[in-house]
Amino acid sequence: MTDATPDFEEIAETFAFLDDWEDRYGYVIELGKAMEPMPDSLKGPETRVEGCASQVWIAPRIEEGPPRRLHFQGDSDAMIVRGLIAILRALYSGRTLDEIRALDAQAALDRLGLAEHLSAQRSNGLRAMVGRIRALAGAETV
Repeated sequence: MTDATPDFEEIAETFAFLDDWEDRYGYVIELGKAMEPMPDSLKGPETRVEGCASQVWIAPRIEEGPPRRLHFQGDSDAMIVRGLIAILRALYSGRTLDEIRALDAQAALDRLGLAEHLSAQRSNGLRAMVGRIRALAGAETV
């Protein structure tokens, strides 16, 4: 499944409109700045994402259904990573657990061309964040 949410479509359209990667990086940082800060009370070992060079936290909230839907807040000490979290929120947040498990995140993110323009550490961190979200959707309890 690669159906994008309207929020993700807007991001993809903006990426297509911007000509160079410096502008796209600036846009990703702006997405991060626009995201509501995550309360410090939610930043702990249970919400920390391992495998990221930066400090990254993803705090889930399951909306009981049926169907059950995943919402999450995220934060990082790196602005570019906050922007990547904003992109993942646009891609995933509010989807049902089944939709998240079926979503081809790699195909969606490939539309943005991120893999070719992020450092190896940032790419690994992005994969770790996607893995964490997928694990949350696959878990019996969150």
